[in-house]
Amino acid sequence: MQLVFDGHNDVLLRLWTHARDGADPIAEFRNGSAIGHIDGPRAKAGGLAGGLCAIYVPSGDLVFAEPDRNGHYVTPMAAPLEPAPSLDIANGMAAIALRLDRAGAWKLCRSTADIRASMDQGIFAAVLHMEGCEAIGTDLAALEVFHAAGLRSLGPVWSRHNIFGHGVPFAYPMSPDTGPGLTDAGFALVRECNRLGILIDLAHITEKGFWDVAKTTDQPLVASHSNAHALTPVARNLTDRQLDAIRESRGVVGVNYATAMLRADGRSDADTPLSDMLRHIDYLVERVGIDCVALGSDFDGATIPGEIGDAAGNQRLIVALRDVGYGDVELTKLARENWLRVLSSAWKEEGRTASI
Repeated sequence: MQLVFDGHNDVLLRLWTHARDGADPIAEFRNGSAIGHIDGPRAKAGGLAGGLCAIYVPSGDLVFAEPDRNGHYVTPMAAPLEPAPSLDIANGMAAIALRLDRAGAWKLCRSTADIRASMDQGIFAAVLHMEGCEAIGTDLAALEVFHAAGLRSLGPVWSRHNIFGHGVPFAYPMSPDTGPGLTDAGFALVRECNRLGILIDLAHITEKGFWDVAKTTDQPLVASHSNAHALTPVARNLTDRQLDAIRESRGVVGVNYATAMLRADGRSDADTPLSDMLRHIDYLVERVGIDCVALGSDFDGATIPGEIGDAAGNQRLIVALRDVGYGDVELTKLARENWLRVLSSAWKEEGRTASI
């Protein structure tokens, strides 16, 4: 079995949502569930050894647009969120991550040494990520606190605007060049993430924001769960020029399993063949090289191909890749080593003592 470290999932959102209704998040993750995509048993069955687990504050007003007769759609941008309730929700999800760690249901990892040790022990290696920074103020005090709690990755924006920058809408067909980029506060956030060693994720930001980060950061460029715009022209996917910049920085693009970002028609439909995933992976490998492509499933946050189903079916993608000619060395890079390389670089681990 090829162990996979995944660049993006929303399992904390699911566990937090169920906890509000009285469920026990530790029991749900440890014992398994018929709901969603990820828990401990299904992850182990599918070789999902760990991943970046997102703190994401949901937008209650977001209603996805239906495609017109040509398959085109533009979902109106979600409204900006208020900071105080956003911080409350983010704290709630971080608390669940810490409780899972204390209970031994997963290991909350702060270094690549932590990740490797956890994988060796057969314990899910979770890295705390923040998808949209509405819980952080311009003084960045909350960033320090979340970093102390284990935050090691963040995306300045989700697909909505905030005090740090602008996000892209869910739309097809559309360029990611949809508006302004980082604000002054956003540039300060990038510089502070560089200082602390927090990975900056470009998955939901406008193209202008992408270039703003690129000219400011000292890290490799990373889009944790995005695909090729040339194949599926949704606003969330990356242009060839963006992909070239990721290659030049020795960064990573994590292939998103979301069917709306894989299909040529941009539709969200579980009846999507794995060949659509292979088409994107082949394109990305050709464009950026085998060292700069990884996986970013979006488990628990998107409609994924029915042939995979959930984390337990993750090896079906590995088998499909092997069947079309990817060898063990290439599969190991795609499945985990490319992520571990770029995380180590962003976290500036050389010369630091690992926190095992």
